Amino acid sequence: MRSRIVLGVAIAALLAGSVSAQELTGTLKKIKDSGAITIGYRDSSIPFSYLDDNQKPIGFAMDICMAIVDATKKELKLSKLDVKLVPVTSATRIPLIANGTVDLECGSTTNNAEREQQVSFTNTHFITASRYVTKKSANINKIDDLKGKTIVSTAGTTNIKQATEANTAKNLGMNILSAKDHAEAFLMVETGRASAFVMDDIILASLVASSKKPSDYKISEDAFSLPEPYGIMLRKDDAPFKKLADGATKALYKSSAFPALWAKWFTKPIPPKNITLNVALKGQLKNVFDNPKDSPDPKAY
Repeated sequence: MRSRIVLGVAIAALLAGSVSAQELTGTLKKIKDSGAITIGYRDSSIPFSYLDDNQKPIGFAMDICMAIVDATKKELKLSKLDVKLVPVTSATRIPLIANGTVDLECGSTTNNAEREQQVSFTNTHFITASRYVTKKSANINKIDDLKGKTIVSTAGTTNIKQATEANTAKNLGMNILSAKDHAEAFLMVETGRASAFVMDDIILASLVASSKKPSDYKISEDAFSLPEPYGIMLRKDDAPFKKLADGATKALYKSSAFPALWAKWFTKPIPPKNITLNVALKGQLKNVFDNPKDSPDPKAY
C-alpha cells in the first residue's frame, strides 16, 4: 500500500510539472523552448543603449534589461540562458518586437498611447522632453527662431512628428529632414546642413558631451512636448512576461543598489569617451523610481 501511495505522489508531481510547462505561453514559452532571450539594442542612444570601443552594447537600459533577464532565468528555473543581441533602429524596433524577433527592446523608446496599440512597456526608466540643439553661433533662442530654417530629426521617432505638428501649427515654414539615426542627425548640425536637431533632451546632452567642441552647442529651453516616459518595450498582450518584467524593474528601482546604478551612467564618467552627463536623481526623475509605473500619460509624471 505504501509503495502505491509513493508512486501516486510521484505521478501527481510529474503531472503537475507537465501542466506547469504546458501553461507557459507567449514570450516565456519561447524563451523556455529555445533557451535564449533576444534583446534589441541601439548603437548610439547614450547613456541608455550604445556601443563601446569593443562594439559591445552597454548602457543604463541594457543594465535594466539584464535584471529582467536574470528574473526570467530564475522564473523558468534555467541553469543557463543565452542572451542574443540584435541591433535595432527607430524604424525597426517596433516591428521587430511585434513580429517576435526581439523579446525586449532596451533603449530610449518613448511610451505613448499610439505605440501601446502595437506593443507594451514595462515600468518607466526615464522622463525627457523634446527639445533641439543648435550651434551657439546660430543665435537661435526659441522655437519661433527656427522659422524658415532646415531642421533634422531621427526617422521613426515621436520627435519628428512633434516638429512637424509645430511647423504646421505655428506656420514656421521649416524644412524638416529625417536622419537614419541620432549620430547622423547631430552630424548634420555639426556640418551646417541643418540649423537644429530635434530630439529628447537627454540624448542631445549626450551627443553634445561627446562632440569635438561641446562648448559650441546649446540645448533649447523651449520644448516641443510635455515630459515623455521611456520604457523597455515588449510584446503586446503577453501578461505573464509583462508581469515578470514589471516585477523585476520595480525590485531594481526600489533596491539599495539602484543609486549606484544611476550614478554609474548619469553622474560619473561613462565610456568610451569618459563624458559626464551630470543628471541628478531628483524631482520628477526621482519620483519615477520611487513610484514605478508604466503609464504613457505625460501628466502622470
